[in-house]
Amino acid sequence: MTAALRVVDLGEDDYDAVLALWQAAGLAIKPAGRDSRAQFAAQLASGLQQVIGARSGERLVGVIVATYDGRKGWLNRLAVHPDFRRQGIARALVDEAERALRAKGLRIFAALVEGPNDASLTLLATAGYLAHPDIQYLSKRDDADV
Repeated sequence: MTAALRVVDLGEDDYDAVLALWQAAGLAIKPAGRDSRAQFAAQLASGLQQVIGARSGERLVGVIVATYDGRKGWLNRLAVHPDFRRQGIARALVDEAERALRAKGLRIFAALVEGPNDASLTLLATAGYLAHPDIQYLSKRDDADV
């Protein structure tokens, strides 16, 4: 990771910067639903979610959301601004998310990768994650924004 970058915990006040970064990185987001300001705050307040960012100066250039369900830690919403990719930021965020989850006593980590995303799959493979072709992900949503 570039020396000028800092990995930091993010909070509710960082919502606008996180949302802008997710948009710049091309993530599918639902700002009127699960990615709303209110949901972001509620998820942080639950204690089950930690948002970790990478800053270049004061600019947020990377983010990952680490959550846990009591059995395993989940890496979610990993994004790096396109101008800052290929500098080790995503790997630094994955490593920090794993460290934070280990501090909670977790030893199993998982990630869901949406769509064809070779960069994320390669990153996770180099970080030791294994693909499980026999696992099917299913979801049920009460509405399209959740």
